[in-house]
Amino acid sequence: MDSLTSCSPHAILEDTASKIGCSMTDEKLALYLDEQDKLRHLRDCFHMPKVRDLPEIDSELVDKDQNCVYLCGNSLGLQPKKVKEYIDEELDKWAKIGVHGHFLGTRPWVLADECIAELMAKLVGCKVEEVALMNGLTVNLHLQLLSFYKPTSTRCKILLEAKAFPSDHYAVESQIRFHGLDPKENMLFIHPRQDEETLRTEDILDVIERQGSSISVILFSGIQYYTGQLFNIPAITKAGHAKGCFVGFDMAHAVGNVELHLHDWNVDFACWCSYKYLNSGAGGLAGAFIHEKHAQTIKPALTGWWSHEFKTRFCMENELKLSEGVNGFRLSNPSILLVCALHASLEVFNQTTMKDLRKKSILLTGYLEYLVRYNFSPDKTDPKKPYVNILTPSKFEERGCQLSLSFSVPVKAAYKELEKRGVACDIREPNVLRIAPVPLYNSFHDVFRFISILGPAINSANTSKVGDNNKL
Repeated sequence: MDSLTSCSPHAILEDTASKIGCSMTDEKLALYLDEQDKLRHLRDCFHMPKVRDLPEIDSELVDKDQNCVYLCGNSLGLQPKKVKEYIDEELDKWAKIGVHGHFLGTRPWVLADECIAELMAKLVGCKVEEVALMNGLTVNLHLQLLSFYKPTSTRCKILLEAKAFPSDHYAVESQIRFHGLDPKENMLFIHPRQDEETLRTEDILDVIERQGSSISVILFSGIQYYTGQLFNIPAITKAGHAKGCFVGFDMAHAVGNVELHLHDWNVDFACWCSYKYLNSGAGGLAGAFIHEKHAQTIKPALTGWWSHEFKTRFCMENELKLSEGVNGFRLSNPSILLVCALHASLEVFNQTTMKDLRKKSILLTGYLEYLVRYNFSPDKTDPKKPYVNILTPSKFEERGCQLSLSFSVPVKAAYKELEKRGVACDIREPNVLRIAPVPLYNSFHDVFRFISILGPAINSANTSKVGDNNKL
């Protein structure tokens, strides 16, 4: 896999198949790739759901004793096995010593979030003092925008992608209204070109160049939730700064998925949830980043107890001594149970590097892409044959591990047929299934099994009356 920096995934897969004497569609290739995978042991750090425990399965179509085909880490990551142990530790501590747990143990409660900040900083590529674990993603985005979005008479717009995740859209909309402005005039959207699904970097940079003087904040997702497109974060940041804009990113689908270097890229601010690729459980503790260059100049608009520096926090003098940078944006002590869940996952990441995970991910998703195109591309000789389109960019530099698939058959019917067969994936309106082989715990054989199941599923969906007629 080390050659991925110089070779395409397809070339590596083709060379490997030739080496072991099989075709690229043979199960033998998947099994061989798994045997050679230096990260395969990380799968054992997670609970993989069994088919028998999933809802909606059809017992006549599945082996209930098998692991399910879980390709949904882009929506909710699997549970690390250490989570229960770490939570039990804190419950036992609470039961045995009560209030003294605030200052004792592996994770003293008053410092619990800081105990895992260094692990988090490694994943997003920043200094430990530039990152904080707090709140939920949208709360953090609001706190950051309150400080970075300072509209003037000439610079009052916020630039974002046209189909940003609804939470980001609503946050921006409400921030603009908070300042007494009209979102219709001050939300600047970038749309894909006609008949295209994803945004071209040159188009994003062109809008920034032409309209940058009227833009206060550029807010993009690191990876677009619907299409799976990985944006050129350094280029967007550089272009925004050249026009005097602050540049921030929602990294919900990027953190734990691709390599990030937020400090070196000079990103102004970023925030993310932790329940997707970071596997902290539904509603897990979110993260926030503010570049150190703003530590003395950007102050929080809202403060709380946790905004106060630790060494005098408990003096109770009601004279705020604000922590520098992002730590001043913290408001309250986080739940120790949420810290435990995130801690367990970050320790798994700490057994490897994002560089090595990314190498595996590129090949894993490249394998998925090849098999989808080989098996389910439109057949000119048989126009009635069901087919699958891939919305996500084909260049691996422009995507993470997710492929967004649209179908010639009703998408809800295809989704239900996959559920019946023990596949856990993700449906997004209006017509996409998001398939995400996660390098921490997914295998090449998971991808092979998915493709083996997808054929019968879409054939059944083609004749099924289930779902609506949402077609391409």
